Amino acid sequence: MWRDLISGNYEGYALLKEDDAYQECYEWFWASINMDECLPKEFLEHLLELCDRIDRGEEKLISFKNVEQLFEDLHNDEDT
Repeated sequence: MWRDLISGNYEGYALLKEDDAYQECYEWFWASINMDECLPKEFLEHLLELCDRIDRGEEKLISFKNVEQLFEDLHNDEDT
């Protein structure tokens, strides 16, 4: 909605001919701010610390191919 508001893309916001598309977009933008999920400060600090540990080589990483194989193995185990 922010992108629509700043770019002037108000199409789709006015449902009726007499509606002001800009005003509808503006109001939806401000209403949507309350819908944003806010993460706790402690969680964000934990993520930053985890990134630092990864950069320092203190965390073991798994390649994406290994993760795909783990999911396939789990799926196959469920089938048996």
